[in-house]
Amino acid sequence: MSEYTATVHWSRNGAAFTDNKYSRGHEWRFDGGAVVPGSSAPASVPLPYSVESAVDPEEAFVAALSSCHMLFFLAYAAKAGFVVDDYSDDAVGILSKTADGRMGMTKVTLRPAIRYSGDGPDRAAEMALHEKAHHSCYIANSVKSEVVIAPR
Repeated sequence: MSEYTATVHWSRNGAAFTDNKYSRGHEWRFDGGAVVPGSSAPASVPLPYSVESAVDPEEAFVAALSSCHMLFFLAYAAKAGFVVDDYSDDAVGILSKTADGRMGMTKVTLRPAIRYSGDGPDRAAEMALHEKAHHSCYIANSVKSEVVIAPR
């Protein structure tokens, strides 16, 4: 078993509170020292109370799925003898009502574009690597939402 931590910190900084006119800006702090500005999504809480330049939880969810998938894909591609030069994913998450009527991330589409050095895999072999990566991804194995792999 492994344990992973993150510290999420928010401070009112003297703003009013009970009128809901306070900043949703906060920080995500990680064990290696990285600090990421976080906020609610402007689609959920309008500006100026959200911080548009910060990462919102919905974006982080999509990025976590994409990053996890990529890391497993790179490992499996290397093991298969393929040299990956560049991997870019324009991932998209859809937030909508779930079957029980609550809001949730109901679909995430990963859209990786991969460049190889030398001979890369054919389409079927690349999809097999994606399938293997998807089934190994800890994050994908942890969520209820459908995760779709749609290489570009």
